[in-house]
Amino acid sequence: MAEAADFQGTSPSPARRWLRRTGALLAGAPLLAGLCQLTTAAPAQAADDSGSVSVAVDTLSPSAPTDGDTLTVSGTVTNNGKQAVTAAHVGLQVGPELNTRSSIDTVTDDKDSLQGATGSEVGGKYVAKFAKLTPGVAEHFSISVPVDELDLGDAGVYQFAVSLSGKTSAQPWDRTLGIQRTFLPWQSDEVDTKTKTTFLWPLISTVHMTAETGSNAQQTPVFLNDDLAEEISAGGRLDQMLSLGENLDVTWVIDPDLLASVDAMTRSYRIQGEGDTTTAGTHQALAKQWLAKLQNTVEDKEVVALPFADPDLASLAHNGTSVTGSLSHLDEATDVAATTVRTVLHVTPSTDFAWPVNGAVDPSIVKVATSAGADKVIARSDSLQETAGLSYTPSSPRPIGGGTTAVVADARLSTAFQGDLTRASSASLAVQRFLAQSLALDLQTDKQRSIVVAPQRMPTASQADAMAEAITALQGGNWSQTQKLAAAAAAKPDPEATTKVPSASAYPSSLRKQELPKSAFQQIASTQNKLDNFKVILSDQSRVVTPFGRAVNREMSTSWRGRAIEASGFRNDVEAYLDELISQVSLIDKSETKLSGRSATIPVTVQNNLVQGVEHLRLRLTSLSPNRLEIGGSSYYEQPVEVSGGHSQTVKFTTTANANGKASVIAQLYTEDGQPYGDAVKFDVKVTEFTATVMLVIGGGVLLLVLAGFRMYTQRKRAAARAAEQNGPDDEAAETVDGPENPGGPEDRLKEESGTGTGAGAPEQPSDLTADTATESADPSGTGERVDR
Repeated sequence: MAEAADFQGTSPSPARRWLRRTGALLAGAPLLAGLCQLTTAAPAQAADDSGSVSVAVDTLSPSAPTDGDTLTVSGTVTNNGKQAVTAAHVGLQVGPELNTRSSIDTVTDDKDSLQGATGSEVGGKYVAKFAKLTPGVAEHFSISVPVDELDLGDAGVYQFAVSLSGKTSAQPWDRTLGIQRTFLPWQSDEVDTKTKTTFLWPLISTVHMTAETGSNAQQTPVFLNDDLAEEISAGGRLDQMLSLGENLDVTWVIDPDLLASVDAMTRSYRIQGEGDTTTAGTHQALAKQWLAKLQNTVEDKEVVALPFADPDLASLAHNGTSVTGSLSHLDEATDVAATTVRTVLHVTPSTDFAWPVNGAVDPSIVKVATSAGADKVIARSDSLQETAGLSYTPSSPRPIGGGTTAVVADARLSTAFQGDLTRASSASLAVQRFLAQSLALDLQTDKQRSIVVAPQRMPTASQADAMAEAITALQGGNWSQTQKLAAAAAAKPDPEATTKVPSASAYPSSLRKQELPKSAFQQIASTQNKLDNFKVILSDQSRVVTPFGRAVNREMSTSWRGRAIEASGFRNDVEAYLDELISQVSLIDKSETKLSGRSATIPVTVQNNLVQGVEHLRLRLTSLSPNRLEIGGSSYYEQPVEVSGGHSQTVKFTTTANANGKASVIAQLYTEDGQPYGDAVKFDVKVTEFTATVMLVIGGGVLLLVLAGFRMYTQRKRAAARAAEQNGPDDEAAETVDGPENPGGPEDRLKEESGTGTGAGAPEQPSDLTADTATESADPSGTGERVDR
């Protein structure tokens, strides 16, 4: 009735308008809520299904197609969602041309993103259809399409996508559920100016040999483990590197330590076990086979030898140069490198190149790298970055002063094969990205350029496979030609390219954290100092100097990066083994010695448990109480020592006692240059001199003997005179014949009876002196005396 009163053309009251609007809102609230749920549910569901299917492109062949080729794409699609996908198909899409190298990086970062342009689908019969994709089940696909059907334009790098479209029960319309982006380098004809490309093929491993060798003539080496056998066996990392590199035109970069280790395996060798035990190595035939294959492979190839054991140049530059003697180890490692390669591989390598980790350089690294004779440093473009704003990638060689050339490897190409490439899709993407970057680089300019690729030092087997596939495609392509590293380094530098070495502050902190610390170089210096003192006493220094010299080189190896605990353990083991050898030449401990009388000799024994003889040693005996006990007429005396292997020598020192009491004596071995060798032996000598009372007793005894002899003599004279008077002249003549001078006469018999004779059988008298220390020759005893073990 109230509403009937509102006639047309009249305005309702404000209260009535408010009531009607409130009622309309309340009545429409449920409907608005339902609409809101519908509008929000669709995007949420879409978010759940977007990218729910993973697409993996395992092969793309040929990697760099040309006119007339048929491109085959194969891989797998896997439904990772909770709902089945129906009416699905895999299609190929050719995206826009990528004109810059950075745009290739962008696509790589977004390789499986559903966002972004992908181009139109080739369609038609060039698809792979699936009626249903069950959750969690991988389905294989393979599509072959003539390159002409791809409608590729000018030469360049094209984004190439493989996508899966389908429906779900939640959203029953066709849409893209998964995608994998990769690259299609397109250069149908040979370019007028090809890029000269050098690819380094590194044969480098970790440290495998210890400093320990056998006591036999062959000095049987001892290995840390049997890992090297696994690496060179069929399917192993180094076997793959050799088998793949055999057919590639690459520059071989070799660590001579690897060659020395495999060469040692061709003969008798042993492997460390638990405690001090070792077991016999059994892979001699495998080592001979791998080494022979390598010799044949590099016979006519360029070989670059790194310093022995691939020393960590950055660690040495940042933490080692302040430790005396550290740089000398780099010199030794460089000197032995060429000799090792020539001996094992029968080729003459180049030793002009230094290769810091990841090509990261600063002034101190360059200085250290060139200190051992190298005049070329392999850097990388993400370290020696361009500052002139060039629109193209310049050639690798850069003169950086002091007659040194920085050979700058391209960072994008060099890092293309890092990461886990065990999955075929990852390896395929790495290959296509490498080829795309190479072609994009070539298309930047018409200038002839020399580009170097320096991959990671120790590629895995799967990374090596991908590298070999990419190099094969590149060497068969139309835009690149191979070049040796020496030629690349000698190429004409680009005048606009940067030649400024970055400062130390620009060195990556991630790499600095992995460096050998200063304490490592201090320990190396300590070990070397011990070795220097030890070797001077050896009759055959090479048996010790060579294995320990190489072990010191291995302590500085780049392969210890990221393995600080293992590196420290290796250094400790080397030093401990050297200490053990040094201790094999030592003085035998002595207990307290008693010395009666004014002079006697003191023996000191030197024991040599080494296999070889020792020489150039001096044994010094020092009295700490020279007023009581002198040695050789002074406070100390020393004598030369030479001891055959496995023997001992006793050295005797003449001493003089000046007073009663206890005197401390120190025996110490010294090298000829005056350096103490081994531990000193300290012992006491108890001196007991003769007192006045003892001298009176001795003197009285002697006087009694003289008087007794005189009395016996007079009695015999008187008896002889009486006999002469009684027997007459004839008997006197007989007395003369049988007189004292006749040995068989009564006088002699009387002497024998009285015990006063001087023969060897004369009995000792109670007053005879017996020294506690026997008076023997002071000359050193012979070296043929066997050690009691």
